[in-house]
Amino acid sequence: MSTSAFRFVCFLTASLAVSTATAAVNFEKEILPFLTKKCIDCHKAPFEENGKKKEPKAGLRLDASWAIVKGSENGPVLTAGAPDKSSIYESVMLPKDDDGHMPSKGDDLTKEEAALLKKWIEEGANFGGWVGSTLGMPAGAVTELAKPFKPRTRDLFYAALEKEVKTPGDEAFAKAKAAGAQVSPVKVDSPLLRADFLTGVSKCDDTKIEALLPLKENIVQLDLGRTVITAAALKTVAQLPRLVSLDLRQTKVTDAGLEALTGLKKLETINLYGTEVTDAGLKHLARIKSLKHVYLWQSKATKAGAKQLASAIPGLKASVE
Repeated sequence: MSTSAFRFVCFLTASLAVSTATAAVNFEKEILPFLTKKCIDCHKAPFEENGKKKEPKAGLRLDASWAIVKGSENGPVLTAGAPDKSSIYESVMLPKDDDGHMPSKGDDLTKEEAALLKKWIEEGANFGGWVGSTLGMPAGAVTELAKPFKPRTRDLFYAALEKEVKTPGDEAFAKAKAAGAQVSPVKVDSPLLRADFLTGVSKCDDTKIEALLPLKENIVQLDLGRTVITAAALKTVAQLPRLVSLDLRQTKVTDAGLEALTGLKKLETINLYGTEVTDAGLKHLARIKSLKHVYLWQSKATKAGAKQLASAIPGLKASVE
């Protein structure tokens, strides 16, 4: 996603007048009215009009809870807890001239309506007992809807990381881009970022990494694989307090360089495939208690060293082959 597109999405999100009430969004009272007014005409049970049978557009029905959960001919449109993985929400946020924008005709959802839809999905997409049309409803559909929503651990983790994080300014993105970095949000409306240098790995050296520092509070995923960085670059990487995933595959990082990373308290995954890292370097990683996955294939680390690392951090998986 380009910087301008990212900023556009963030502007839309920031402009939404999200309700300050602590009560959960009531689907039947707050969501259903604008769906009925603006969406259901094109997305309801099949019917006849002037002697012709009318099918719901894209096979998607919005006139029943079970039908919304079922989705369209292209698959699910709703993922409870994840607006960024719910096309029912993403489609209304697309630019008006995008082919996927919804509603395709008539009035768009207002900012307030889009905000309510997003909040409802984030809260678990609870229909609150509303069933809607039963025409074509399969047996057991309502029972399936009654299952309680459990937020995914990963979603909760990233939601916690987002707290008090602001979207960086254009200047910060421009500096990273000028250095050859590709930067994008980890999900459509998040201030958290993913960065890589995949389009110019041979030009990415220790100094280029420094261009990411204006984004240091936001970067959670960083791919430096196959770049020409050395251990010195890890002193810059160590300044990313929310870094969760770090890819250093096939770089010239060293055991000593890994010591700089021991202050990263959120780091869960590090890829050291094809590096010169040995068991000595793994002793530094043993100090990063947040680690869950360490990939050591074709490195200089041994099975014994990987086993010792795994024993130092409960639940860690360290793979050497």
